[in-house]
Amino acid sequence: MKRVVVTGLGAITPIGNNINAYLNGLQNGVSGANLITRFDAINFKTQFACEVKKLQPRRFS
Repeated sequence: MKRVVVTGLGAITPIGNNINAYLNGLQNGVSGANLITRFDAINFKTQFACEVKKLQPRRFS
């Protein structure tokens, strides 16, 4: 039997960028889908996506 050690948890998702926000979003039925904001999607058939918001990638480097 193999053993596994979990040393931490993380989440970067459209409904939260940490475990607490993510779990809260899941428990409250929050949808990550919304209108696209990162570029002008007017010429595309689909104009919604699940974008990650408020991400500060420099915190992880």
